[in-house]
Amino acid sequence: MAAARFLVEGRVQGVFFRAGARAQALALGLSGHARNLDDGRVEVQAAGSADAIDALAGWLAHGPPLARVSAVVREDGVDLEPMHGFSLG
Repeated sequence: MAAARFLVEGRVQGVFFRAGARAQALALGLSGHARNLDDGRVEVQAAGSADAIDALAGWLAHGPPLARVSAVVREDGVDLEPMHGFSLG
């Protein structure tokens, strides 16, 4: 099982970014979470197949229609607690 952490920058809060990321992750069979950070970024952690994580990364680069993503920082191979489902924090 692969795991990755993403930090997404830009206009990503208040535009249904977390909900969209959750929907994409669940459709791809990933577990994890998406949460707003105090500095305006969104953190997404995901675990599952490497191909599914790559597909999620592609979606995160654009996000939902109202979002304006300026950067996505990806960290692969992170140690994640066992997760079930995909939560919003």
